[in-house]
Amino acid sequence: MSKLLIIDDERSIRNTLKEILADEGHEVDVAENGTQGLEMAQNKAYDLIYSDIKMPGMDGLEVLEKIVESRKSKVESEESIDCPVVMITGHGDVETAVQALKAGAYDFLLKPLDLNRILITTKNALESKTLKQETKRLRTKVQAKGPQMIGKSAAIQRVRDIIEKVAPTEARVLITGPNGTGKEVVAHLIHQQSSRANGPMVEVNCAAIPSELIESELFGHMKGSFTGAVKDRAGKFEQADGGTLFLDEIGDMSLAAQTKVLRALQESEITRVGSDKAIKVNVRVLAATNKDLAAEIAKGNFREDLFHRLNVIPIHVPSLNERIEDIPLLVDYFCERICDEQGIAVKTFDATAIQALQAREWTGNIRQLRNVVERLIILAGAKITKDDVDLYA
Repeated sequence: MSKLLIIDDERSIRNTLKEILADEGHEVDVAENGTQGLEMAQNKAYDLIYSDIKMPGMDGLEVLEKIVESRKSKVESEESIDCPVVMITGHGDVETAVQALKAGAYDFLLKPLDLNRILITTKNALESKTLKQETKRLRTKVQAKGPQMIGKSAAIQRVRDIIEKVAPTEARVLITGPNGTGKEVVAHLIHQQSSRANGPMVEVNCAAIPSELIESELFGHMKGSFTGAVKDRAGKFEQADGGTLFLDEIGDMSLAAQTKVLRALQESEITRVGSDKAIKVNVRVLAATNKDLAAEIAKGNFREDLFHRLNVIPIHVPSLNERIEDIPLLVDYFCERICDEQGIAVKTFDATAIQALQAREWTGNIRQLRNVVERLIILAGAKITKDDVDLYA
């Protein structure tokens, strides 16, 4: 049953609307002025509000303004009013009603009220609210499946604190740490919390691209510039324009490519392979590596000037062995997600299983832990114990 509120200083309008909508199976409350109506809306969750425009004291436009204002906070509160508002107006106030639509009203009804129009408007407004709620639910579900940093240890909290400070800036970040610790998660969180969040997030695994192709991959190429270049192609820098470029495993990049990346960072422009035309790019670069770049510089494998360009804000992601107190939370997180993916009932890890997992050496870090949890879920029973860990992990 939908909950509706009617705000109107005319008793006949209130009673007519209430009777019509109650006959349709809705629960209907009424208020005789704007102040009373706004207070009721703040204290009860309505699915739809009808409000007259012309009322003594607080008129309908003021009510609408306060309702719209209550939605602007990113944090939901008891005073947040999240439902459609339909304005009621006379023929002479159509211009005001249009103004109300621009201010955030869902629709308006003209006096004298028409039965069919009331029913259609109510149906459409309620469907609109349902659709909005479903969209919000799906968006939340999608976000929940996105990259997350799980844990409450001091080591991981330090990483969170740095992300929170650096994300809103344009500073370049160099993310270091062993394989499998979640360096790409850090990069995604920085992008998501930045002013570029609505722009593209483009990832390049520098270790997975042959050295002879890395320049084409990063900067693009022109048709005929090399064998196999059958058409012009934009590189990752161009694709990331207005957003973030994540250079993963940058320690494996060739010196020739490093030189061009350094130029791109210095001048905010790139040149496609086979072209002499410079292209301006607006890109924030995040880089990650599991290598000791200071040692690579000493060996002549990495440019020191590029290192200093990238290492404006260093973030070191701790190994799992440095944060074993986070293992129970990580196990719960992976267990829930894996069971959902497999379409099976969520299994449980008893205290002995958790202790056994905490006692292990995790050379593969978070990635290895996830694989072990998945193996245990598939091979063990509904309640996973130390014996299961000893047998399958």
